Amino acid sequence: MPRHLQREQSQLEAAGILHWPQLARLSDAQLRQLSRPGGASEAGLIKLRGQARLVVAVALEPAEAALLLYAGIADPRGLAAADPHQLHRSIGRLQRSLTGEAVPMLELATLRRWIERARQGSGRSLN
Repeated sequence: MPRHLQREQSQLEAAGILHWPQLARLSDAQLRQLSRPGGASEAGLIKLRGQARLVVAVALEPAEAALLLYAGIADPRGLAAADPHQLHRSIGRLQRSLTGEAVPMLELATLRRWIERARQGSGRSLN
């Protein structure tokens, strides 16, 4: 969990929310309620819920879902609607700015698989 979301993680744990599927199912009202005590921000909880929804619906690793969030993909519907080439360029720029050339870049084929899984989950056509 990123340091800037530690309060949110602590608040979720205190509420008994310990797994991605539990977090993915929370409503806006529930997140708002969780943000009141303990200093957790509602915006941070919303980001974590988006990450959880990508992890659960598209079967991504948490780090993969976080990368998509930072690239502007907030949920599985956004991923299903994404243009693979455009998203690949955006993620490539983001990865280079964060890690330089030290980390292998995400492959377009991998990104296409993620988009296909998101589309299958949403019932959206591949065309």
